[in-house]
Amino acid sequence: MDSEALRKYSALHPRPAGLTLQYGTAGFRCRAEQLDHVVFRMGLLAILRSKAVTATIGIMVTASHNPEEDNGVKLIDPLGEMLHPSWEEYATQLANAEEQELQNVLTEICQKAAVNLHKDASVFIGRDTRPSSKKLSQSVIDGVQVLGGQYHDYGLVTTPQLHYMVCCQNTQGQYGKATLEGYYEKLSKAFMELIKQSHCSGESQRHLKIDCANGIGALKLSEMKPYFPQEVQIHIYNDGTKEKLNHLCGADFVKVHQKPPGGLDMKPNERCCSFDGDADRIVYYYKDTAGHFHLIDGDKIATLISIFLKELLAKVKQNFKMAVVQTAYANGNSTRYLQETMKVPVHCVKTGVKHLHHKAQEFDVGVYFEANGHGTVLFSKAAETKIRQMVKEEKDDEKREAAKMLENMIDLINQTVGDAISDMLVIEAILALKGLAVQQWDALYADLPNRLLKVQVADRRVIDTTDAERRALTPPGLQDKIDALVKKYKLSRAFVRPSGTEDVVRIYAEADTQENADALAHEVSLAVFHLAGGKGAPPQP
Repeated sequence: MDSEALRKYSALHPRPAGLTLQYGTAGFRCRAEQLDHVVFRMGLLAILRSKAVTATIGIMVTASHNPEEDNGVKLIDPLGEMLHPSWEEYATQLANAEEQELQNVLTEICQKAAVNLHKDASVFIGRDTRPSSKKLSQSVIDGVQVLGGQYHDYGLVTTPQLHYMVCCQNTQGQYGKATLEGYYEKLSKAFMELIKQSHCSGESQRHLKIDCANGIGALKLSEMKPYFPQEVQIHIYNDGTKEKLNHLCGADFVKVHQKPPGGLDMKPNERCCSFDGDADRIVYYYKDTAGHFHLIDGDKIATLISIFLKELLAKVKQNFKMAVVQTAYANGNSTRYLQETMKVPVHCVKTGVKHLHHKAQEFDVGVYFEANGHGTVLFSKAAETKIRQMVKEEKDDEKREAAKMLENMIDLINQTVGDAISDMLVIEAILALKGLAVQQWDALYADLPNRLLKVQVADRRVIDTTDAERRALTPPGLQDKIDALVKKYKLSRAFVRPSGTEDVVRIYAEADTQENADALAHEVSLAVFHLAGGKGAPPQP
């Protein structure tokens, strides 16, 4: 390690006094002007991680659905998965180290993680369209170069595209070609093969309006347009040429406010969807003839995909184990529909993509989506091998056809991470193959009315939870109070959990009517305020 170069470059990326940051599920996120030292140091860390695992590591500069003034950075592990939890701690340590301590902290990480500094290292870098992203990705490169690592800068890409590139690189091309063309070709080929099999989809041309949150999704969808078949007409809105990123648009805005984004003109029963700022989440929606807005969130996306996969799995007649993984935020009626009507096992895990992804890996086919629209499908190596073998060797026509569809689904789905472009193509293919209109999809089940609230508290750590965050262990008496309140309403449930990033407690309640869901959420928020050290004035209904 060249300590002179490290000192020189580190001085060019000074840490603002008194700033402490924590590496979470989304990496680091804060105001862009406070991030320079962090991204430089993540360049350093990525090189150590690369040497530790002898593989290429990804670094993405993005703050996803946050306002345009923010930015962030996250590392991507060799198979396109999220950074290993033990390295999240190293990231936090490194980001918060005093200037003069930097070399010591790096040495300590090398010792703890058994990093051989003589090994080669390589890093893939990507960024979103924020005004601050180009300069910050240059700071990443500074960090990479100080430690003598190789890098490939992909420039402007969606977050899922960078995850995909890293996985392709480290599987020696088995997962695909580590180029944007490779990504577009693999997805479009699988998509075309699938819709070729839709004999009577009703519509000869399928139109879809897409709100791209004024972000990177618009650029990449435009690049991909030439790869789409004639039958699919996509119309891009909020493409970033006029308005600010994520401002009054994008998947997060639509999900939270339960209304259409600005900049998109909706006619009755038109299929529309929204990506978030870095294109790793998607939600669908439409307006009915009476002008009412209908949101189709991650729960309903998971349900549609599960129905389709379950039918195909039944046809190939292999004993593949399939399950859906949700969090406590999943709508109660989606869970009921999957378990009772579809007879698909459902597992609930703690909030956070890494928990969902980890659980989904336990099955031959694991479908996971958060209600916010982030999700994907994972296929076990054994299931994938068997399906590809059946396509080549199966004599029975029906079984072989079903296996072929499954093979195309495997190729169309980005298994590394939730991917709005890939998920959109999966959904469009399923709707075409099943001849379903958006209203019919929406009508699979009715969402239970629900309400999300948050209460400011002095210290969020007073709340400790169990049972995938569905029950509160502390403070004493809180869970008993919630149980008593839930008993007052029909089809109701409620839970509380501490925020991962700020001193607030998040509250979720659902019940048979919106009025009851609102009342239950308010009563639970009062209980939290009084029993968990609320700040300021008590919550008002």
